[in-house]
Amino acid sequence: MDNNSWTSVSHFVLLGISTHPDEQIPLFLLFLLMYIINISGNFFIITLIVSAPHLHTPMYVFLSNLALADICFTSTTVPKMLQNIFSSTKVISYMGCLAQTYFFICFAAMENFLLAVMAYDRYMAICHPLHYPTVLTGRLCAQMVALCHVLSHLHALLHTLLMGRLIFCADNRIPHFFCDLYPLMKISCTSTQLNTLMIHTEGAIIINAALVFIIASYAFIISAVLQIPSASGKWKAFSTCGSHLTVVAIFYGTLTWVYFRPLSSYSVTKGRIVTVLYTVVTPMLNPFIYSLRNGDVKEAFRKWVKRL
Repeated sequence: MDNNSWTSVSHFVLLGISTHPDEQIPLFLLFLLMYIINISGNFFIITLIVSAPHLHTPMYVFLSNLALADICFTSTTVPKMLQNIFSSTKVISYMGCLAQTYFFICFAAMENFLLAVMAYDRYMAICHPLHYPTVLTGRLCAQMVALCHVLSHLHALLHTLLMGRLIFCADNRIPHFFCDLYPLMKISCTSTQLNTLMIHTEGAIIINAALVFIIASYAFIISAVLQIPSASGKWKAFSTCGSHLTVVAIFYGTLTWVYFRPLSSYSVTKGRIVTVLYTVVTPMLNPFIYSLRNGDVKEAFRKWVKRL
């Protein structure tokens, strides 16, 4: 395409999930309900952990940070989507779009790192219970959480800077409900080879390294649990990991399906549906997964109710 046909894009138009007028109100009510459940559920988990002294352990420190990341992750995309449903323009500024991309990548990466850290916590608790209190000290937990934040911001900065170097055509309509990487790359006038390369190399390393670490941790955990003589002891050990494994399966399954495939095979329609799963549904379900399957959280909730 000739350079003369390029225009200076000052804003993008987010077309959203559906353009059918009769679907706008149901979609608004559905996503508003999920957003409210997400915010209130994750905020409740954080409040419960902070207020319950017996939950001041490494496992719940990481869980509270995961809940905070979920709140920020969803808040990056859903409020703007709800605003655009009834907007006649559905506009987001160029800088606003890059900012949304940055924070979306950042909090997605943060969840990725926190899930890996939580797997290490379960590995230490089950495979080395005697060393658990001396190894996973408060200082080490704080350092691990800080490292998760630093790596997440560096990862987001890299991909946002690469996105900022692209030039966009006169057609600035994004067939998505937020400024995601692939939909933006689809409407770019310039080569996206470097962007795609970095997603499939640096991005894959970030995701796969955490996933391999989680799988290795659970390989050791399963080996240790199988050596427990009693069936009740095995069930108790596995039950502490069930919630984490459920979240891992949903998060990495949807993330891999969307991003780690060629740009040419990316389907906007299917991508929107799967993206909703890990940007809205999974953060909404996390508080239920961790509370309904966790005896410590349920006990803390009962004590909290008694104090009211």
